[in-house]
Amino acid sequence: MTRTPLRAPAPDAGEVAAFASARAAVLDRIARACARARRPPTDVQLLAVSKTVPVDRLRAAVAGGLEQLGENRVQDAVAKFREVPGVRWHLVGPLQSNKARRAVELFETIQTVDSVGLARRLAALSAELGRSPLRVLVQVNVDADPAKAGFRPADVQAALTELASLGDLRIEGLMTVGRMTTDPEDARPTFRALSELSRSLRGRDAGLGHELSMGMSDDFDVAIEEGATIVRIGRALFGERPPG
Repeated sequence: MTRTPLRAPAPDAGEVAAFASARAAVLDRIARACARARRPPTDVQLLAVSKTVPVDRLRAAVAGGLEQLGENRVQDAVAKFREVPGVRWHLVGPLQSNKARRAVELFETIQTVDSVGLARRLAALSAELGRSPLRVLVQVNVDADPAKAGFRPADVQAALTELASLGDLRIEGLMTVGRMTTDPEDARPTFRALSELSRSLRGRDAGLGHELSMGMSDDFDVAIEEGATIVRIGRALFGERPPG
């Protein structure tokens, strides 16, 4: 006899309401930052960074209106992908070459392309797996921070020349990780530099899209003022979490 799979329990109504409220608060901050920058709020995508958040809470978050989720680790997304349907997944953490195949299978967008070698690998896999063109962002280490991944700003032009020849990738734009600081204003130079780099590269017809992924819970208002089109929000939606 065939056993019918058990349905996942419905999300807790109170938790759904709490996520809807948190989402509304973040969207209000986005709208106010866009108003200051004289931009329409529709210019900015909200990406909920769901690292360490268990599946049951993610289901409630999606029921509360969140539509895009970002994971830092491929192996964590594997466990969540089938259990949390109906969302668009982004990889926002570093990608090792040995996990590239699984990443191409799972993620709609990979935001952390930090080498030409990784880009070539992703292009080949996207063609092989029928995911072409795969959406990617080029990660830039704006502040030359040795603890962060990404291309040096001076090297991005040459890298884009090679990446533009990879027809199985769609280079949607640039991504950076801001400075760790208690004052959001301290992160402004990083965001401004990425925005200026994007404008310069696109002015040279480098095959680069307009997306700018920058800004997190503490500083995304400033990032939007400097041109962010994707903000990566964790704590403001999910609360404090253990490191992971």
